[in-house]
Amino acid sequence: MSEEPKGRSALSGDTVSASPPVISVMLIVPDADAAVAWYRTALGATELWNLGGVAGLEISGAAFFLHEVNPKNPAETSPGQAGVTSTRIEVFVDDPDNFIERAVAAGATAGAATEDHRVPWGTHRQGGFTDPFGHTWSVGDRSPLGRFPR
Repeated sequence: MSEEPKGRSALSGDTVSASPPVISVMLIVPDADAAVAWYRTALGATELWNLGGVAGLEISGAAFFLHEVNPKNPAETSPGQAGVTSTRIEVFVDDPDNFIERAVAAGATAGAATEDHRVPWGTHRQGGFTDPFGHTWSVGDRSPLGRFPR
């Protein structure tokens, strides 16, 4: 049996077992409190923590973060203020149709219609919406997770 890789903790310098990297998304929004409320209502998000202007949320264990616009840093502006977004958030759920319908009912703008796509691992169902803060979301079924062709 091989030993787990070891590394050094950035904070303490102690040797620790290496953990796989985690990628997260931080969405810049004009009003963090309003955004927390919307994501909770529209997407069923759970608030992990809230520092006032910066909050951690999760949807079924998938964490994401919100940060209120920082007027002192032009790079930290919301898509609505910038007039453009270059990032698409993708979420994979059991029922993409219901997830999108819930978001649209809460004020999101419908995006691409939900439809089946023929892909190398089979059929993948996907559609989308834009949230009230200008972020574009693609919502698909869980078919691509762990089923990539080898």
